[in-house]
Amino acid sequence: MGNRTYTMIKPEAVAAGNSGKIIARIEDGGYKILAMRKVQLSKADAEAFYAVHKERPFYGELTDYMSGGPIVAIALEKDNAVPDFRQFIGATNPQEAEEGTIRKDFGTSLQENAIHASDSDENAEIEIKFFFSVRDLVG
Repeated sequence: MGNRTYTMIKPEAVAAGNSGKIIARIEDGGYKILAMRKVQLSKADAEAFYAVHKERPFYGELTDYMSGGPIVAIALEKDNAVPDFRQFIGATNPQEAEEGTIRKDFGTSLQENAIHASDSDENAEIEIKFFFSVRDLVG
């Protein structure tokens, strides 16, 4: 298992003013922030980032949503980063997430679940490189 993962605070959580609270939870959870950037994705950026889902029926709605407001992109470091972080943030559906997780506390729906997390070491590397250069990553 790798020691890096990628996360993104989603547009509705940023708009609700929850970025700082979520970042504090991440740091309190023992994750080291290697790089962080607040950015507004263009529709083309969102389409490129979610290209893996291009054939899925929700692709258009997803890319519209993710380009609808600023996000906070974050590269993280911790042992066993990908699986541990996915457990740390909770189930994709906030109604099914465990109490005290980020998605339970800040998510509002299956799509608007406050935060994205890489699902594999390989995707973490791809997603980190999408937003950050090697120079950006301070370890």
